[in-house]
Amino acid sequence: MTATKEQVFEKVSATLADSLNVEPEEIKLESTLQGDLGAESIDFLDIVFRLERGFGIKIPRDELFPESIFQGDPEFVKDGLVTTAGIEELRQRLPFADIDSFAQDPQYKRLGDLFTVAMITNYVQSKLAK
Repeated sequence: MTATKEQVFEKVSATLADSLNVEPEEIKLESTLQGDLGAESIDFLDIVFRLERGFGIKIPRDELFPESIFQGDPEFVKDGLVTTAGIEELRQRLPFADIDSFAQDPQYKRLGDLFTVAMITNYVQSKLAK
């Protein structure tokens, strides 16, 4: 039986609430992990571990949270903006993120906004469907 998006979201929310010590009511699909929920890079390891355990899935290193997507590559970032090539790289590396919205204002400093509860929910749902 495949879990519905609502069921996956509920479980992802509970996982994030535990991991980040926030109230479940604070967690919305559009919530960003860092900006809205206060996640730090060390929290990402804990989140991956809890998602793997909670859903019985395997999350390869760097698949859900790539450590450094661009590493200062001038082909991908120029003058503080993610280039067209960078946007395409994001589409490849983060297929579950809302790249289209980011592309409308592709400031490099906004990269963390791609990591939302919706992205994690979509990712987990795709893993469960396999």
